[in-house]
Amino acid sequence: MFDIGFAEILLIALVSLIVIGPNRLPETIRTLALWLGRARRTYSQFRKDLEQEIGADEIRQDLRNEEIMAQLKETQQQLHNSLDINISDTGKVLPDNKKAPGPEQTPLKTNNAPDHSNE
Repeated sequence: MFDIGFAEILLIALVSLIVIGPNRLPETIRTLALWLGRARRTYSQFRKDLEQEIGADEIRQDLRNEEIMAQLKETQQQLHNSLDINISDTGKVLPDNKKAPGPEQTPLKTNNAPDHSNE
């Protein structure tokens, strides 16, 4: 959050030592630490209450669900495009009411029956 390096901290400590004095500096540091802790707890509690009020968890979940749905639609579109390319490559387009021959529609050839397809 704050970009304070070692040099800046050292400068603040030196100025504090000069302004406050060596006798009151430890007490002042303790007081500042207490205030900082209270401010952090207050901020944390405020943030928690605010998230509960606006339903941040539900909003995050909804955003995640929308992201997943967008990915699914993109995958569906890619699959559809891929199928269109495969159909155009084979040159065979089947009407919507006809199915491609599957295992239940293909005739089975047996070794016992003679093959008369060349006649």
